[in-house]
Amino acid sequence: MNVSPDGSDLLVADRPGTVAEGLLSALPVLGGSPHPLAGTAGHDGAWSSDGKKLIYTKGRDLYLADGDGTESHRLASLPGHAWGTAWSPDRSLIRFNVMDSKTRISSLWQVLADGANLHAMLAGWRRSTRKSDISGLSGECCGRWTPDGKYFVFDSDGQLWALREKESLLRKVSSEPMQLTSGAINYGFPIPSKDGRKLFAVAGLVRGELVRYDAKSKAFEPFLSGISAQDIAFSKDGQWVAYVSYPEGTLWRSKADGSERLQLSFPPLYAMVPRWSPDGKQLVFFDYETGKPTRIYLVSADGGTPQALMPGGPQSQADPLWSPDGNSVAFGAVLPEVGGTHTFNLKTRQVSTLPGSDKLFSPRWSPDGRYIIGLPIDTLGLRLFDWRR
Repeated sequence: MNVSPDGSDLLVADRPGTVAEGLLSALPVLGGSPHPLAGTAGHDGAWSSDGKKLIYTKGRDLYLADGDGTESHRLASLPGHAWGTAWSPDRSLIRFNVMDSKTRISSLWQVLADGANLHAMLAGWRRSTRKSDISGLSGECCGRWTPDGKYFVFDSDGQLWALREKESLLRKVSSEPMQLTSGAINYGFPIPSKDGRKLFAVAGLVRGELVRYDAKSKAFEPFLSGISAQDIAFSKDGQWVAYVSYPEGTLWRSKADGSERLQLSFPPLYAMVPRWSPDGKQLVFFDYETGKPTRIYLVSADGGTPQALMPGGPQSQADPLWSPDGNSVAFGAVLPEVGGTHTFNLKTRQVSTLPGSDKLFSPRWSPDGRYIIGLPIDTLGLRLFDWRR
């Protein structure tokens, strides 16, 4: 998560499975056992430039502690899930990212070191309209100050940007970010060098390659000519395949050998996780347009206009899966904390919520249709529901 000012320790969290938070510890860079930081528990922490203070997030709260984890207390309550904490070099400001659970857009926020003047930065600045950048997010992310405090660099829309922080004799500070990179290559997670003369970042091209594993040769081989795609699904008889082009997000279907290819969705829809109906005649998927509630759509395998399955249903609809008899669709939410596990009956057009399924996601039917399982947020277990009771 962070490196101590003298470079001797890494700030880490013990997070088994996909647990969001865990015990914070200092892990020696040169090896050795981690040293727990006085029972602090959270995620995304950062030491101040002198190492005397520690900031970290826990749930929707921002906490401040001494550098060894003692004297921890809540500094501010936030409007959403926060991460990516950073201190200004003079230790007067703290910045971090906040995710809007409804729009799934990340924004930069700032608070004084004493907890005062909490506010969103760059209000009204243009937001990314893409599904995500290299950081896996939409909006601003992952900011850091240069060591001299003159600039604050961050990523947005797959490119790097900088805010000028201090006025000079001949130049005033502008509230508009300056773009540092452009082009086909995406950049994210910028980190200034200690001398402030270089900027390190993760770079990559937004493209994938579809492959299959051959059990005989024990090797991966290109599938469908190695097209750039994701979220592949086969029909029950194995004759047809559906996939989502990457990074365009359009849904296609074809024969398993690539013939009879047909586009089933079009922008602005961004298709995710298509599933074939048991009879192979229809597919469901959910739309992941940036800044909009996710919605499940139904489309014929022979083409046509995708139709929203539940226009007035739950705010967050994701990861749909057909029941074995094809009469219902089970689904969850993009973020487990904002929804539970539901079923939609295609005959009655009614939505039902499984009792006790709060904060569960990724529902799956048993082959006989009797049970549904759901995953908790930490993915450390499964919850089983008897559907026929």
